Order: sequence, then structure tokens, then C-alpha cells
Amino acid sequence: MKRRSLILVTVDCLRADHVGFQGYACPVTPFLDSVAKNSVVVSDAVVAGAPTYFSFPAIMASRYPLGLGREILGIAPDELTLATALQEAGFATAAFLAGNPYLSPRFGYDQGFDEFHDFLDSDSSGVTTAPLQRSSPLSGVNRGLEAIARRTRLTATAYDELYFRYCQWISSREDVSLDQLRRYPAADVLIGKACSWLNGLRDQPFFLWIHLMDPHHPYYPPQEALSSLGILNLSAKRARFLNSSWNRGDIGPGRLQRYKAEIISLYDAGVHWADKQLARLVAALQQLQRWDDTAFVVTADHGEEFLEHGDRYHSPTSLPEQLIHVPLLVRAPGLSGGTTLSGPFSLIHLAPTLLEAIGAEVPHSFQGRSHWGQLSAGKLPSEPAIAECAEEGTRTRLMTVRDGNFKLVIRFRDQTDTLYDLKNDPGERSPLSDAVQKNERVQLLQIARRHLRESREGRDASSGVRARLREIRRSLDRRPTQSAALETVEHG
Repeated sequence: MKRRSLILVTVDCLRADHVGFQGYACPVTPFLDSVAKNSVVVSDAVVAGAPTYFSFPAIMASRYPLGLGREILGIAPDELTLATALQEAGFATAAFLAGNPYLSPRFGYDQGFDEFHDFLDSDSSGVTTAPLQRSSPLSGVNRGLEAIARRTRLTATAYDELYFRYCQWISSREDVSLDQLRRYPAADVLIGKACSWLNGLRDQPFFLWIHLMDPHHPYYPPQEALSSLGILNLSAKRARFLNSSWNRGDIGPGRLQRYKAEIISLYDAGVHWADKQLARLVAALQQLQRWDDTAFVVTADHGEEFLEHGDRYHSPTSLPEQLIHVPLLVRAPGLSGGTTLSGPFSLIHLAPTLLEAIGAEVPHSFQGRSHWGQLSAGKLPSEPAIAECAEEGTRTRLMTVRDGNFKLVIRFRDQTDTLYDLKNDPGERSPLSDAVQKNERVQLLQIARRHLRESREGRDASSGVRARLREIRRSLDRRPTQSAALETVEHG
């Protein structure tokens, strides 16, 4: 019997409520919606951490993100992963990742891949950039004016507004395209490379990981994606203005609301472009007669906020549903299609589930468990899902525990816990008082306590030390383009 292969597609910033197969009304994912009819959709998939650097240890290594310590990001040297397990099992392995520096060799994500392309080299990214403005003699004058303006809050506000408008006026004089403004290679670039790699394979089973950045900020989708969604009057200049306005730190949510609808249109167009290119990938697999024996999985590392709680993007300062609830579509040989399964499903269980789906051995180091039997039977067990991160600024732990309809958010910074009833309050607007649902609160706190105890007892100190030494060595010889990219991803 022919051995099964695996394709894992992760889409950066893809929210669960922005795909058609999970109820989104805007037709941004028509191809994936058609695939979902023959797949299992897990409607309540929850990441184990957010953003990217707290999410992927669980996806690739089935390990909670703070398992090596709050200061360690990525995969430890020699840590067993989905890729290393399949490489050792004789699979051809390749990764095509759209320029996210947190998924680079610096953080160990190249381990287990025969071919690894992170597209952080600008020559291979497919991205062209507009020429930078040179410093002018007026720069010194501007710095002096700013120093004076910062003396009072009123004059500082006026200066910020005037300077922003001036920068936009200067930018509007440049004739640039969306392609020139884009920070990351678009999905068509990655899919083209992946298809070329697939064409070079014979009958060897393979594992292909593709990470797409099309919905990631700054939001500059291809013009074709906008046109395909019927968005015809949104120019590159307008897109640049919207992204610059959305990124402002000197104005509040009230003023930002005026840009929200157009920003979401740009975001949706990025999702749509990813969907169109995945159709190309599947068509190539069908032409190679590999589709029928390939498991095809689509999920995300985290979602994105659009002012639902006053925030933008995906900084690790909170863990609302907009960030931790992601889509999960699993299409595999022998799996009954057209099924939607509910109940929290942590992505800590994804890697072992996929390994069992294609008949590969699950490493003992994985903290998650395979749920392939339950997926095949059409029913997931009822169990809690934990997401955690080190809160930005303080590096203290922030944790959520989801179980059934209830979600507990624990802030270790100020030692508080907040309980939500997601069935009656899906927007997390009205936290329950301490006097309500006492049993549920206690149960979730006990789950959190058990998780902390198991994290301490199971911590691999030597792996943490090796990861830290790797980071020190690499920091001594860091690529300038990667340093800039890290700052872009962190701060927009």
C-alpha cells in the first residue's frame, strides 16, 4: 500500500471567524470551503500560545511554549518535531515559509527538513521595495521642532498630527504599487516553489510545511485579490495611508474605528489570495496523482485583533478569542468528510494526531496526544485547552484555560483571574463576578495549577541551556535583514 504524505499549511494571523467553512459571510475562502465538504473541520481549535513565537513550539514539537522557560523562543537543538520524526521515518521533507523571522534557523525550525526556505533573503523573497527617502537638511529642523513640541501634551498632539500628515503627503508623491509596499513574499511565490519541489519527487512519501503571511500586517494584498473580491477603488496609495493610520500609537480606538472596515478589506484580500494559491497547490498534487494519498491540513498560528478590545494586531498583552481561536481543517485518506466537530481542541495535540493519520510513530517527548481515532469516529473528547505566553513588557506568564463554554484568564502580573461564559458572552465583554459559577472557576483554576506543576516537573533544563547558547552564538553573527524583520513583526 502506498504510504501517505502530509501537507501542513499554516496561515499567519488567520482568524477562525474569517473563513467561510466556519461561518464567515464574506466569500474569501471559496476553495477551502469546497475542500471542507470532504474534510473534518474542528470548529473550536485553540492555539497553545500567541503570537507566532509562542504558538509554533506546540504546532511543530507538541510542547507548551514556556516549557523551556519564559526567555527561550523556538525549538531547542535536537528537540524532536513533526519534521524530524518524519525525516527519520524516510519522508522527504521541505518547508517554504514566507519570511517570518521567528520561524528561521535562528529559532531551530530548520531541524528535520531536507529543504528549508524561509525567504528572509530579499533576493529570493519576490518582494520589491520602494526606494527610501534620503535624509534632507530639514531633518535637523524637524528634530528641533519635535523637542519643543514635546514640552506639553497639547503641542505634542498637534505635532504628531501635523508630522503624520506631512509624511503622508510626501509618500503620496511616490508612484508605488501594492507589490512594492509588501513586506513578505505573497502566497503565489511560495506555492510556485513548493510545486517545483513536489515535481522533483518520485514516489517517496513527503512532508511539506507551508507558512503564508498574506493576512499579516502591514496589509498589502495583490491587486488581483482585491479585484477578485470586488474591491475596485482601493489604490496602493490609499492602502499605504490606511496601514500608516492603523499603525499609529498616538491616537485611540475611537479615531481608529474610521479605518477599520477598509483595513479588514485588505486583511480579507490577503486571506483570499492565500486561498486562491492553495487551489494551485492542490491542482498540482492532483496532476501528480498524489492528492488521494496526501493528508492536507490548514490552520493558523494565531488570529488578529481589529479593535474588539481596543487593540490591534497580535501582541502578547492579552489572549482574547480573536487571537487564540483559529481554523482547523483536516482532509485525509480514510477520513469521513463534511463533518464539523465542536469542543475545545488544543493545537498541542495536532502533531501527534497528524503522525498517526499518516501511520508514523509519535515521539515520546510530545506533550500532546493523538486524537486521530476521535477525528475518524467524528467525536472529540471534552477536555480543557490551555494557551499561554509571557506578557509583553513584564515577561510574566499570562494563561487562559478553556473548558466547555467557560474561559478563565489568569494574569500572573497582578495575580488576578477573570471568568467568561463564551456561550452567552462570545465577545468577552462581561466577566462573571466571583460569586457566579464558583464551581467552574475552581475547576479551571485546578487545571491551571496542574499545568504549572507539570510544566515545572517536566522542564528540560539542558534543552533550555542549549537553546540559549544557540541564540547567543547566532546573535553574534545575525543577518541585518533578519534583525530588521524581527522588529517589523514585533512592532508593525
